[in-house]
Amino acid sequence: MENHITTRHRKKFWFAFFVLFFFWYMMLYGYDWSSIPGLSSVTHNQSDDDKNQEDSLQSMGSNPIPEPRVVENNREIPIKSSDSNSVPESGSAKNQLENTSTPKSDNDNVTVVSDESNNNDPIVEDLPGLEKEMEPSYVYVHELPSRFNHDYIKECKLLNKWHDMCQYFVNSGLGESLGNPQRLFLPSGWYITHQFSLEVIFHNRMKQYECLTNDSSKAAAIFVPYYSGLDVSRYLWDSDKASVKDSDSIELLKWLREKPEWKLMNGRDHFLVSGRITWDFRRAVDNYTEWGNKLMVLPESQNMTMLTIESSPWDKNDFAIPYPTYFHPRTDEQVLEWQNKMRRQKRRSLFCFAGAPRPNMEDSIRSEIMSQCAAAPKKCRLIECKNDKHNCLKPANVMRMFQNSVFCLQPPGDSFTRRSTFDSILAGCIPVFFSPGSAYVQYLWHLPKDHGSYSVLIPEGDVKRKGVSIDSVLSRIPRSRVSAMREKVIKLIPSVVYADPRSRLKRLDDAFDLTVRGVVRRVEALRKEMKSGRNHSGAFDSESSWKYYTFGTTAEHEWDHYFKRYR
Repeated sequence: MENHITTRHRKKFWFAFFVLFFFWYMMLYGYDWSSIPGLSSVTHNQSDDDKNQEDSLQSMGSNPIPEPRVVENNREIPIKSSDSNSVPESGSAKNQLENTSTPKSDNDNVTVVSDESNNNDPIVEDLPGLEKEMEPSYVYVHELPSRFNHDYIKECKLLNKWHDMCQYFVNSGLGESLGNPQRLFLPSGWYITHQFSLEVIFHNRMKQYECLTNDSSKAAAIFVPYYSGLDVSRYLWDSDKASVKDSDSIELLKWLREKPEWKLMNGRDHFLVSGRITWDFRRAVDNYTEWGNKLMVLPESQNMTMLTIESSPWDKNDFAIPYPTYFHPRTDEQVLEWQNKMRRQKRRSLFCFAGAPRPNMEDSIRSEIMSQCAAAPKKCRLIECKNDKHNCLKPANVMRMFQNSVFCLQPPGDSFTRRSTFDSILAGCIPVFFSPGSAYVQYLWHLPKDHGSYSVLIPEGDVKRKGVSIDSVLSRIPRSRVSAMREKVIKLIPSVVYADPRSRLKRLDDAFDLTVRGVVRRVEALRKEMKSGRNHSGAFDSESSWKYYTFGTTAEHEWDHYFKRYR
């Protein structure tokens, strides 16, 4: 009897314990305590502390990320790593970083790098330039006679001997709408943009600039909307009209000299955008049959800030800004959507190249690059532009290949730089350079100083004369490093695209914004120098301009051999 009573009490005890436990559990986890006034801040702080702890643990990592290496002088040399912030956080839904498989060895059939994510929300907090870095400054725009800009577009059929350029100037210079063939792009924001149409796009973009002024005395800088590239393109290949190559340039500078705005700083606060490379404007002799005109060697031009899609490493007032790409977003959301699409993109080729050989250029490495690519058909994709140029002129062909590749090879062509560099960045494809002249000393306002954070440099001499295998160099880069580099490239997209001139990005800085900011800072420095009676440009020889502007010094550098000129 006593055992029976003990058993009943024990059962009641456990029943009461279970009821109390269930009640306590429901009160703790089943009720939203944040709804009670005064407790919401406690729960939020606790959540933030948990998040900070998680972020801290992720940032510490379990193993250091090995550095990628290149071969130079028969030695493996590590490539500089990017800042630690660009390393992806494993498993973080917030950052949507892709899982990258290790590139396979030479004996494997194919190299596949997949980018998958289960979260389609755009990354906002990690984007560079999300918030404007500085308050916009006033810009004054000269009202030039139409003969220096709009009249060239009216005569667009005369701008190129082989192609009708008129199609490229519709939509404020963006060209005809590209649409979304094969769902490669977005439903809107993509155009068939010509690589030499920047001055038209930039001018139309300037018309939307939020701080234009009619009072030049308030302006931080003065814009000259002269379409110099369209001007010179009429005569580059036409020897019968060579004698008039310089006429419009000379007349423009004469017009500027007579303006009161010029006299204030003798033109040092003026800037001009040219949609062609600098070499089209630097004819040093009076022989009209030689290439280009003399715009950038005329005395007045030496005082102005000259912006081109490729600058001269040996001139003090010449600065490069990005080539126009096919993407011209109207909103921040379009940029974010495209970035996320590139994060999810599966990349089935290790590397690729689109271009033509340069058989007449003795130092060109393009033929060697194309040979190496052809020798590794399961790792490398190639679009050869030699026989069918239209194959490369179709945006869908090139962008499809770039989107499916981990690395995009960017050797010099007729000059240091290529539009293809910016197309590859747009596609989230890591650019591989063979000369620092192709980007590192060019786009100082738009690309990171730490070039190893977003690209690979394989010295062209090693490829051409030492037989270095591009495949081997790229295959040795660890997957963690590849993932970090690609994320850096994707974050660069806003910095290298020009927003649709008929709209304006609200939070993101595009290539136009960064350009104006760079010009304003340069003019402000020149203005301070004039007031103090100093002249910083006298501190270095123009031949060392590339070194001074890139590194702030003219001391001996390992890249010196890339920039030797033979007179």
